[in-house]
Amino acid sequence: MKKIASILIAGFALVGMAHAEAEKSAKPIGYSFEGPFGTFDKAQLQRGYKVFKEVCSNCHSMKYVSFRNLSDKGGPGFTEAQVKALAATFTIHDGPNDKGDMFDRPGRASDAFPWNFPNEEAARAANGGALPPDLSLITKAREGWHGTFRQLVSGIGGPQYVYSLVSGFEDEPPELAKEKPEGKYYNPYFENGPWISMPPPLSDGLVTYDDGAPNKVEDLARDVSAFLAWTAEPKMEERKQTGFEVVIYLAILAGLLYFVKRKIWRDLH
Repeated sequence: MKKIASILIAGFALVGMAHAEAEKSAKPIGYSFEGPFGTFDKAQLQRGYKVFKEVCSNCHSMKYVSFRNLSDKGGPGFTEAQVKALAATFTIHDGPNDKGDMFDRPGRASDAFPWNFPNEEAARAANGGALPPDLSLITKAREGWHGTFRQLVSGIGGPQYVYSLVSGFEDEPPELAKEKPEGKYYNPYFENGPWISMPPPLSDGLVTYDDGAPNKVEDLARDVSAFLAWTAEPKMEERKQTGFEVVIYLAILAGLLYFVKRKIWRDLH
């Protein structure tokens, strides 16, 4: 039995080493919304939205988020007037009208974020056969940390994965240069990689922030990954507040039950 166990342990170790060589773990960056009392940085979410709109939305959809969500409590903090103005900058293909015709109109706050492609086939054709994933829940669908213990302590690391992916393009190592598929790019953080169809999406100064914040690649990546963390869990702040209130309630209840127990059983001790 000891020999079999040793063989299994060695096998798992070799598999782990092979996986570690094929893919890097996400970069260990921090966010304001991490931890039991963390909250979203509204200014950062607004900057992240701008990166999404000007860069990511050219290929990716966000079908589970509506413009009106941008003014929800715990979100980017846009006013209703700002949301209406932002929505109106998009053109929505709608219909049919009373005559049965489709038509284009300015976006409304109730609209979901529109996609640049009419269907998945068109998106694949424009992206070398690869379908750009929807970004609504991307930070909950991607793991940044490897290992059960690490995820138990730090979460799955979805925002860190997005940050690492969009900022982690590198020149392929010489030993892999001959294996490079046509139209692919080397990214050691890509979970199905290291070859990815998406070209490097960010560059220094690509997006100019209204608040004059730094806009290097790392800044853009951090802001858009924070925004995508919010779209994946827009009620996070409310959930944390409710959880804190429940813990306080349970602590008070436990104290009361302890004193009741002491009073009832006092004469028997």
